[in-house]
Amino acid sequence: MAKLNIEAIHQESKKKDAFDFRAGDTVTVNIKIMEKTADGKAKSRIQPFKGVVIQRKGTGISSSVTVRKMSSGIGVERVFQMHSPLIDSIAIDAHGSVRKSRIFYMRNLQGKAARITERKVRASQEAAAPEATAE
Repeated sequence: MAKLNIEAIHQESKKKDAFDFRAGDTVTVNIKIMEKTADGKAKSRIQPFKGVVIQRKGTGISSSVTVRKMSSGIGVERVFQMHSPLIDSIAIDAHGSVRKSRIFYMRNLQGKAARITERKVRASQEAAAPEATAE
């Protein structure tokens, strides 16, 4: 019996996209949603989830990102596995300037206090991330 190499399986499952964002950035995560129609057939669609990155956690295939948005005045947080096959794409909408890598203090802020100032990005970084300039 051949011994399975876990690293080879991880490399095979890893996405090739470079996730070039950090805490404080506003991102849109496009998720594949499976729905059943009335006749029982499965149908998939893409649903966007736009919010602020609260934290990035882990390395390699087990890395995850927590995104927070406000929906009808209620804060909604969702944790996404970065290399999950359910993630269609992650687009960077704005780069935020924050001092910490985990901005859990955003949970207690409302209104104008919850604003994040925009971080200036060098032209060389913008050229490296083409999906950030697509919209």
